[in-house]
Amino acid sequence: MVSAAEQLAANMNFGAFAKAEELKKRLWFTLIALLVYRFGTFIPLPGVNPAAFAASFNAQSGGMLGMFNMFAGGAVERLAIFALNIMPYISASIIMQLMTSVLPTLEALKKEGEAGRKQINQYTRYLTVALAAFQAYGIAVGLESSRSAAGAVVIEPGPFFLITTVVTLVGGTLFLMWLGEQITARGVGNGTSLIIMSGIVAGLPAALGNLFDLSRQGAISVPLLLALLALMLAVVAAVVFIERAQRRLLIQYPKRQMGNKMFQGDASHLPLKLNSSGVIPPIFASSLLLLPLTAAQFAQGSGPDWLKDVVALLGRGQPLYLAVYVALILFFAFFYTAVVFNPQETADNLRKYGGFIPGIRPGAKTAEFIDYVLTRITVVGAIYLAVVCVLPEALTSVAGVRFTFGGTSLLIAVSVMMDTVAQIQSHLIAQQYEGLIKKAKLRGASTTRGR
Repeated sequence: MVSAAEQLAANMNFGAFAKAEELKKRLWFTLIALLVYRFGTFIPLPGVNPAAFAASFNAQSGGMLGMFNMFAGGAVERLAIFALNIMPYISASIIMQLMTSVLPTLEALKKEGEAGRKQINQYTRYLTVALAAFQAYGIAVGLESSRSAAGAVVIEPGPFFLITTVVTLVGGTLFLMWLGEQITARGVGNGTSLIIMSGIVAGLPAALGNLFDLSRQGAISVPLLLALLALMLAVVAAVVFIERAQRRLLIQYPKRQMGNKMFQGDASHLPLKLNSSGVIPPIFASSLLLLPLTAAQFAQGSGPDWLKDVVALLGRGQPLYLAVYVALILFFAFFYTAVVFNPQETADNLRKYGGFIPGIRPGAKTAEFIDYVLTRITVVGAIYLAVVCVLPEALTSVAGVRFTFGGTSLLIAVSVMMDTVAQIQSHLIAQQYEGLIKKAKLRGASTTRGR
């Protein structure tokens, strides 16, 4: 039951939203940018036979290619100009973050503040171009050698097709990278995450329709259909619960004397999220799994034997795929948590302002305690991510139902929506504070005039 305070807060938020012109502009900008992205997923590459490619795609859509198509919002299935999506940029970000932790030069550059981060971002863009060009060339070569029952996929193979395909796919990735940065700066939410989420959400009606069609045709039973739907709802509930879960460390501040007055010691909490890394681990893991397989999937067996074996073993639902996927999720859960949260820096800040954890000596001991607690809850968060992402995959493999909309997609969609809603609420609160400050200034000015 909703309390009166919560209802009042909701009414205030609704009233504030009606007056928040800046927030409305940001929401409209975000919506238009995502519509532009969705429009681009329907623009096909030039020089490709759509019927032949559709037959080729349907033959391999049950593996990693189907998952890539889900992240790309159907752009792979239509072989659109955004077929690479924003995955090369994510892969480049992974590599740069790893290199920043290893190379002293990049680590020093990161500590330089805003200027250093801009330089690292520029290196990330250059690396994105290189990775996108590599993947685009592999796709172009694979398309030229692909044939299906409807004929050759490429109408006129040759250097011109290779060049135009590489330029188009790389240009599409760079445009999405720029569009994501614009959404982050001028819209609401994280642009890269919203682009991925919009592609996933766009495939939800088709995925549900496919399930109901399979049930109507008798391919899956009604109890299994209900179990899959119940699993989706359970995953959504688990994501909402875990993403809001926190471990709060009590922070005490000693008594302070200012002049002749003695102020009592204050107490606050240091919130540590159960899943500090958010949706980054599954996105990073999926990106790394897709990177070496993108070109191989399109090659249709024309590569070396070892490459065929790797593609087969890393097929969706295969034991090796599940093992590698879980290992990557666990690794990036700990790695990204270490990137976004520094226990030593937090302990130094607490000591600087006189705060301490009861029973723990300030300084190094506090840093060790925070790191100990953070490691323990990160274990739980990493296991939660792995279970949510792999359980639907395992169920799909056992049930024999090709269901691309699983735990990873639901995790990303729900988490990104929660983060976006939180940012909207932050804008509304800032709008209310600005209104209160303006009213206070006007009252102060009228009181001064009255005197």
